Amino acid sequence: MKNKTSFHPQGEACPSRCPDNSAFKQQRLPAWKPQLTITAVLSTFFLTGMFCLSVGVCLILSANSIKEIQIDYSDKCSDCSKLRENSSNWNKECHCSVNFTLKEDILGDVFMYYGLQNFYQNHRRYVISRSDAQLLGRNVNNSYCAPFTTYQNGTPMAPCGAIANSMFNDTVDLFYNLNSSVIQVPLLKTGNSWWTDKNVKFRNPKSYNLSSAFAGTSRPPYWQKPVYLLDEEDERNNGYVNDDFIIWMRVSAFATFRNLYRRVRRIRQFADGLPAGNYSFHISYNFPVTKFKARKHVILSTVVWSGGSNPFLGIAYVVSGAAATLAGFIITAIHLKLRKRKTYFQK
Repeated sequence: MKNKTSFHPQGEACPSRCPDNSAFKQQRLPAWKPQLTITAVLSTFFLTGMFCLSVGVCLILSANSIKEIQIDYSDKCSDCSKLRENSSNWNKECHCSVNFTLKEDILGDVFMYYGLQNFYQNHRRYVISRSDAQLLGRNVNNSYCAPFTTYQNGTPMAPCGAIANSMFNDTVDLFYNLNSSVIQVPLLKTGNSWWTDKNVKFRNPKSYNLSSAFAGTSRPPYWQKPVYLLDEEDERNNGYVNDDFIIWMRVSAFATFRNLYRRVRRIRQFADGLPAGNYSFHISYNFPVTKFKARKHVILSTVVWSGGSNPFLGIAYVVSGAAATLAGFIITAIHLKLRKRKTYFQK
């Protein structure tokens, strides 16, 4: 069988699948072909190394300037922990206090986090156990939420899924012990979540009030109250748009993580931050962790222009800069050795 042929505009014959005689298809477009001289290559390596080293040192110094205190209350609230391990005590309240001392002032904006250690949120079944459509206020059933979808009597759970069911629900208040008086530190519970989460990804069902919007649904098994009572004082922070709930639904990739819980309101004695002195956390203990050998922390921390207390990015820049600089010196040594050998043979 003979191949079909076609003719270019210039009259040359070629197979039928030959590209058109255009500058693009025949690769005749003008192009920049840099000449990689030894000067250009070494300059690139050394400049990149200096840049990465400078940025890395700045990031590390910035992260080290953060003031932070971390309190582990897993053992200090052991009585409450034992009470919570028995599921029949789910409706019994348990409170504990943890005292600590700030040796120096923490100036500026102070953030309060809760931290969990050895709590794995990255399991595939756990990560997908949610209904994004339901969190947008739609009345839908999602098979991914199973087994936390409905109760045996058919009543749907709101919100459904393993992520929502395991929401962190300890309550933490901070008190300042000034002389013989005890002052509660004012904390902000709103404005802690991302704007896109609060206004785009999470919405309450439409109704004249939240209790009617969630009529016919029931709380998840491990919750102590329904979703429309998460914040009875502020309707804009209630239901699916509650900041604590939104932050918990953004799962962590690692077993040890922290989530933003509150921000210190800068008024009165705390206008400049937290003054040095004696403090105490008053904790309503609701979240059991001893069965899976986890730990719970409360963290008070400041932030800087580069973020929180995490030196990883700075270390990564320093390592990259050191590698680029070392590569530059190796290339320089090889170039000088080859040039010396070339000069020797020319003689």
